[in-house]
Amino acid sequence: MARPDKVAAVAELKDEFTSSSGAVLTEYRGLSVAQVTELRRSLGQNARFRIVKNTLTKIAATEAGLDDEILGLFEGPSAIAFVRGDVVETAKGLREFAKANPPLVIKGGVIDGQPMTPDQINQLADLESREVLLAKVAGALKATQSRAAAVFNALPTKTAQLAEALRAKRAESEPAEAESAPAEESPTEG
Repeated sequence: MARPDKVAAVAELKDEFTSSSGAVLTEYRGLSVAQVTELRRSLGQNARFRIVKNTLTKIAATEAGLDDEILGLFEGPSAIAFVRGDVVETAKGLREFAKANPPLVIKGGVIDGQPMTPDQINQLADLESREVLLAKVAGALKATQSRAAAVFNALPTKTAQLAEALRAKRAESEPAEAESAPAEESPTEG
């Protein structure tokens, strides 16, 4: 019979897996308590960094319906960053911390139900944050609208300029045509 505290721990981990937009699995062997505290602080509100027991986490991951690839990563001392906000920001935070603190190793993860390798998580960290990407899309849309408005505003102006040029050309050619037209000869009597 399972102990109530373990059942509660599995239920809590399962809830973390299902309610998070992603989870990044790390090995923290060699990090001090102060370094783990610093990592938690650096991730801020975007992620919750938890040191987990592999056996209980495997049960929770299975109950949450995660892929078997993830279950194979639970070897050695494991910690998981459960992502609540922007996955890119969390991946960047973990990567930067791992560069400064080599004992932290990213083992893999799951983002939106899809298993991710450490390389894929690093590629994710290379992306711009969600806010920056949205700002770029908004800027591109605004620029497109501005160009369309400029084209539509230019049409009447260009049409008026073309009409004026045609009128001037016609006015120029009418007097020239009158001068160059042969004079009608009057019939000579003779």
